[in-house]
Amino acid sequence: MEDYRQSFIDFMVDCGVLRFGEFTLKSGRKSPFFMNAGLYQDGSQLLRLGEYYARAIHSVYGLDFDVLFGPAYKGIPLAVATVIEISRLYGRNIKYCANRKEIKDHGDKGILLGSRLHDGDRVVIIEDVTTSGASMAETVPILRQQADVDIVGLMVSLDREEKGIDTDRSALQDIKDKYGFPAHAIVTMSEVTEYLYGKDIDGTVLIDDNVKAAIDTYYAQYGAQS
Repeated sequence: MEDYRQSFIDFMVDCGVLRFGEFTLKSGRKSPFFMNAGLYQDGSQLLRLGEYYARAIHSVYGLDFDVLFGPAYKGIPLAVATVIEISRLYGRNIKYCANRKEIKDHGDKGILLGSRLHDGDRVVIIEDVTTSGASMAETVPILRQQADVDIVGLMVSLDREEKGIDTDRSALQDIKDKYGFPAHAIVTMSEVTEYLYGKDIDGTVLIDDNVKAAIDTYYAQYGAQS
C-alpha cells in the first residue's frame, strides 16, 4: 500500500473521523466501525484531505478530465479542497461543480454551483463514503440533465466493502455495473483493518483481537461478494 494511503488511515484516526465500537447504520446494521466525514472541521484538515483525494484521483484516473463534481452537501467541500490540491501538486487547473438541493430561481439561477457543465466535459465525481450507492441514483441524472458529459469515474475515501441491501455486490461494484463507470476508494476497509490491527497509536490499539473478531463477524454476514 502506497505511503500516502497509509498516511490517510492515520489521518482519519487522528481527526476522529474513523471510529471503532458499535454503531447503528441507516440500513439498521450494527457495525463495529463508523466513518463520518462531517468531522473534518478546519482548514488544515480540509487541505490534507484534498491532498489525499488529489493523489488518489491522479493515481487512478490521471488528470485528463475537466470537472470535479461534488454532490451536495458533503461533496461540496471535498471538491473545492481537491481541485485546490490538484492545482498545487500537479499544476492542472480543474474546475469544480456541485449541485444545490433546491433549484435557485433568482440571481445565479439553476441547480449548479461553480462551473457550468458543457457537452463533452469529462467529469470525475467525488464523495465521502458510499455504502449503498443510492446517491448515484440522484447524482447521475443531475449530470446527464445539464449536458452530454462523459463520467470518468467516482472517487470516495473509504470502501466499506459490504453488500448492499438488495444485492451481494459492494456499492462500488454495483455503481460500475449500473452506470458503466468505475468507482474507487482511497482505501478499503480490509486495508484499514490490516494496517491498524495490533498497531499501537498513542498508547491505544484501535483494532485489538476483540475488535478484529467483531469486524470478521460483521463481514461474514455483510461482506460483499467479489
